[in-house]
Amino acid sequence: MPKFIQKILALTTLSLLSVSSFAQQTGLDAAISRVFEPIATPIVNVIFYSVPIGGVQFPLIVGWLVICGLVATFFFRFIQFRGFKHAIDLVRGRYSKPTDAGEVSHFQALTTALSGTVGLGNIAGVAVAVSIGGAGATFWMILAGLLGMASKFTECILGVKYRNHLPDGRVSGGPMYYLEKGLREERGMGGLGKVFAVAFAICCIGGAMGGGNMFQANQAFSQIVNVTGGAESFFADKGWLFGLIMAAIVGSVIIGGIKAIGRVTEKLIPFMAALYFGAGMIIILANIDMVGWAIGQIFSGAFTGEGVVGGVLGALIQGFRRAAFSNEAGIGSAAIAHSAAQTSEPVSEGFVALLEPFIDTVVICTMTALVIIISGALMTDLTGVELTSAAYATVLPWFPVVLAIAVVLFALSTMFAWSYYGLKSWTYLFGEGRNKEIVYNIIFLFFIVIGASMSLGPVIDFSDSMLFAMAIPNIIGLYLLMPVVKREVNKYWAKIESGEIKRVK
Repeated sequence: MPKFIQKILALTTLSLLSVSSFAQQTGLDAAISRVFEPIATPIVNVIFYSVPIGGVQFPLIVGWLVICGLVATFFFRFIQFRGFKHAIDLVRGRYSKPTDAGEVSHFQALTTALSGTVGLGNIAGVAVAVSIGGAGATFWMILAGLLGMASKFTECILGVKYRNHLPDGRVSGGPMYYLEKGLREERGMGGLGKVFAVAFAICCIGGAMGGGNMFQANQAFSQIVNVTGGAESFFADKGWLFGLIMAAIVGSVIIGGIKAIGRVTEKLIPFMAALYFGAGMIIILANIDMVGWAIGQIFSGAFTGEGVVGGVLGALIQGFRRAAFSNEAGIGSAAIAHSAAQTSEPVSEGFVALLEPFIDTVVICTMTALVIIISGALMTDLTGVELTSAAYATVLPWFPVVLAIAVVLFALSTMFAWSYYGLKSWTYLFGEGRNKEIVYNIIFLFFIVIGASMSLGPVIDFSDSMLFAMAIPNIIGLYLLMPVVKREVNKYWAKIESGEIKRVK
């Protein structure tokens, strides 16, 4: 590592220690919350504006995301089902060419994007959805996940098609670029496209610093404290120390860019998924006689909504909400990671990307819901991560410790991905260059420590609203550019059928 970077990191560490100590002594987090709340509250209320439907509040942003998936599904004639096998072949490298432009393989792009979505939403969020919406919420969650596959397919094709190739072989892509270039070249809307792109980039940086960073560090810290003695834990009053450890781990990875992130996530994500999925399968096999009953509960609950606030609509809203918040289809974040993939065919990366909502929502979220239903933990007063932990502990008493480790790993992987998303938005706004990237990375690491050592409720709420605000310009762009994607898809299938694109493995 260059000496000047080492000096910068050393100075940053000292600054972080000083800020954390000052925060603890003066109640700085409470002061920031009080100042920030008047700003954050109206923005959060607008982004997450809800309307009453059947006695249940329905966030319009969720409908915005789900409808996009529905439109894309019909527009591309159920591409998520027709192209599923081809997607698997692409991830396995059967069409990969080392000479193609890009920085990471199809599989690394997939795991990087998954690392940004697989996390606390799969553990705590699903538990909340099922505890409020009943077992039937699981059905609607799966349906929304399947629809989201078409949204991811669309945005990731555009991400590769309009990406920028840098002189050193690196690439930059994502909604910032296809909103600006795509709308200018295909629709003659250069001015509107630029406004959308800038708005998206600003919101992405805000989402990266908060939901993709501070929130992750905060929740990981809380879980570690809970399983190591609570108030008696060594870390109980040392959030700054935990934050520094997390920042050191994240910094050692993100300083190497998307290639380093891809190398880590291609190992971390399969391990995390195997750990969590494997534990779930143990519980399901231990209660195999209840699987049929649980599936029946899911279907009957989806269409009867018995005992659930809001009935069928209550189950539907909770399921859709969990899926939208979990897989981020339509938000545009994954397109940034997939834009770095090694490929000369943008459509190929769209097929790879459609696997994300399937893995994140249809497989992992459904596993969580099924375990909660089968275990009987749903009948308790628990919710969130406590409910999931209790459900797994019915067969695996040691699982709360494993869950704490999983939460930390999920938090780290999310920070890896979102550091890159924020970085590409940063360089879009301020220009490419190593020095600019270093400045961004230092800021990102700084916020990890702040997130672990302070309770900035309104700041986190604001960043979450920034994350979902990304979907507004992104989905408008998707609707305007869907004909372009269809044209690309038709060309791609023609090349496959003619043999111009051949398997290489």
